[in-house]
Amino acid sequence: MAEAATAPPEPSDTKDASTGASDAPIEMSESAAQEIKKIMQTKKIPEGYALRVGVRGGGCSGMSYVLGFDKEREHDKQFEVSGIPVYVDKRHGLYLMGTTVDYHDGLNARGFTFDNPNATETCGCGSSFAA
Repeated sequence: MAEAATAPPEPSDTKDASTGASDAPIEMSESAAQEIKKIMQTKKIPEGYALRVGVRGGGCSGMSYVLGFDKEREHDKQFEVSGIPVYVDKRHGLYLMGTTVDYHDGLNARGFTFDNPNATETCGCGSSFAA
C-alpha cells in the first residue's frame, strides 16, 4: 500500500536565518520599528550589522537590557522583526521571550522601553529587571 504524502510545513511569519524557527523571542512596536529604521538610515549602519537585543548582569534589579547595532557573534540567532535584522544570543532568549520593544517620544519620556512578561521585579527607571 502506498503511504499518503504529507504537506510541506507552512512558511513562518518571522524569519530565523540560522535555524528556520518560526518565532523571534521579541516583538517590536510600530514606533520602535520606525525609530530603529530611521537610526539605521541616518547613522549609516554598515552591511553585516543588525540590531542586537539582549541582557547583561547589572542594574538595580539584577539584569539590564542591551540594545544596539553589532556584528554576528558565535551564539547568535538571527531573526527579522518588523523588517529589521535582529541578533539575539541564544543564552538570552529565555529572559527575552515575549518582550516587546517600544519607543516613546514625548515631553515626559523619550527612548526605548521593554515590556517583559518574564520580569518578576523592575527598577523605577525601567532599564533593569529580575526574572
